[in-house]
Amino acid sequence: MHIAIAGNIGCGKTTLTKMLANRYKWTPRFEPVDNNPYLEDYYADMNRWSFNLQIYFLAKRFKEVVEISKSEDAIIQDRTIFEDARIFAPNLHDMGLMSDRDFKNYSDLFDTMISLVKLPDIMIYIRSSIPNLVQQIQKRGRDYEQSMRMDYLKGLNERYEAWIKDYKGHLIIVDGDNCKFQQNPEDFKKITDQIDARLFGLFPEW
Repeated sequence: MHIAIAGNIGCGKTTLTKMLANRYKWTPRFEPVDNNPYLEDYYADMNRWSFNLQIYFLAKRFKEVVEISKSEDAIIQDRTIFEDARIFAPNLHDMGLMSDRDFKNYSDLFDTMISLVKLPDIMIYIRSSIPNLVQQIQKRGRDYEQSMRMDYLKGLNERYEAWIKDYKGHLIIVDGDNCKFQQNPEDFKKITDQIDARLFGLFPEW
């Protein structure tokens, strides 16, 4: 079984991944941030390093998808391959931070990969406003994120909303502004109740 958590930078994906992995004894897969060889350079010069960063994420994410498909464990994943290709790379291209040539090469590679990828059994999307994202990004204090452009974050949010609107799989939406799942057990229970309904409902769809 494959559960995935999607959402913009700073929305709480990693926190929720950890909490749900502990609650259901799922195996967590986290976004490769701390050991990412491009991330700090990318935030310092997005135009120069955008293609390198997105190819790095795409390769890592595709490897994860292949491993998940072969695993007998229930796995919860922090961010998905779809977000890299449908949200982050197009946003960089639209902002002029990834060239037409690089974006075409990236898109061609993703289209080949996606033919081998299935949707997660459950997608959990954490919806969050820009002010809430900024507050969370400042709170966690990663130096390389502090120079992030506001229009970059806003563009990502708009693309997330467009992607989720047309998403065809099993979807749970969490209100990241008002559902304080880390601090409030009742808010966390609202999420797990929805998951339980999917997993253990009378007529599950898988």
